[in-house]
Amino acid sequence: MVTQPAPSELQQPSLASVFFAFFRLGLTAFGGPAMVAYIRKMVVGQKGWLDSAGFDDGVALCQAIPGATAMQVTAYAGLRIRGVTGAFAAFVGFGLPAFILMMVVSAIYVSTSALPPVMALFLALQAIVVALVAYATVSFGRTSLRHGIHVLIAGIAAVLFFAGVSPIVVIVLAALLGITLLPATGKKQETPVTTLPRPEKSFLIMLALAAAFFVLLWFLQASLYDLAATMARIDLFAFGGGFAALPLMFHEVVVVHSWLDSTTFINGLALGQVTPGPIVITATFVGYLTYGFWGGIVATIGIFTPSFLFVVGTVPYYDRLRGSQLYQKMFQGILFSFVGLLLSVTIKLALAVPWSWFPGLLAAGAFLSLLLGAGSLWVVIAGIGIAVIQFIIVH
Repeated sequence: MVTQPAPSELQQPSLASVFFAFFRLGLTAFGGPAMVAYIRKMVVGQKGWLDSAGFDDGVALCQAIPGATAMQVTAYAGLRIRGVTGAFAAFVGFGLPAFILMMVVSAIYVSTSALPPVMALFLALQAIVVALVAYATVSFGRTSLRHGIHVLIAGIAAVLFFAGVSPIVVIVLAALLGITLLPATGKKQETPVTTLPRPEKSFLIMLALAAAFFVLLWFLQASLYDLAATMARIDLFAFGGGFAALPLMFHEVVVVHSWLDSTTFINGLALGQVTPGPIVITATFVGYLTYGFWGGIVATIGIFTPSFLFVVGTVPYYDRLRGSQLYQKMFQGILFSFVGLLLSVTIKLALAVPWSWFPGLLAAGAFLSLLLGAGSLWVVIAGIGIAVIQFIIVH
């Protein structure tokens, strides 16, 4: 059993130290889940705040619950370092740079998106986003779908989602199919997660504050409450990390509420790729374009609150949860369904792009580069450069 050193055995950092350490890391948090390796390097290798086994337990937990994985790993690390308040400091510190930058670029987008150079740039980015989501579908499917029953669950999800069935219904159905059709894994978790006490008082206070936030919005501004509740609902069902939230967000934002059209939503995804932080920071863009400054803030709080509460509320019970065969089968079914959801959203995003020879070649080149191992950030940067050169040549 992994034994976490008692606070007295470690030089416990201040909350300010935790916040600024993760804030500096968040400034360069490109690559989504790939940032987990950099978080590990800082908290285990450079700072010595956690041991490697304890950190790895946290990564396993964050992969098993809904939400943006890299963000949740920061909350887990902060929880181990300084309790729930440390989790909050790390979580906010890591996500704050992405939030500030997305608010700024959203404001710029509102005032410049109709300019010809900007329109040309976003056409290129739309093509690259289709390639990125298509690659995520292939990559996720290649590692997840190993048997015919896995493909069947993914296929059912793809058809239902493309037909307009609510993603939440699809996820629940996939969970039931997993419980019914998948065999028991028979695997025992030999390394239990480091034992923590039951949720402490500060967690209960944060839970009450989160509830108060939603209740206050409900009384003060129904439209903002709807925005926050929608984003929270997306995060609650985003098993599989940030990309798993994309089909849910697309469905809710474009299909259900018609807050944005599909082209503008793709532009938001593109901005989410070129800014640091998880891809679900696109929620900030959606909120800003829908309800301005306060919409950006409310949407951001909505999309990240469940992720945070899941981590700090689940850790003390994770040993029991991950040892449950019922949970493992349900979780597998949900993961398989997201291959179908990603496939469906790839098709819908592709249908929204005004294709011609240039965006077609750009998308094909981006997809091939990703297959060959290129990082998503470099693919986006290269695509922007090519788009700029093409615009200069044509005009």
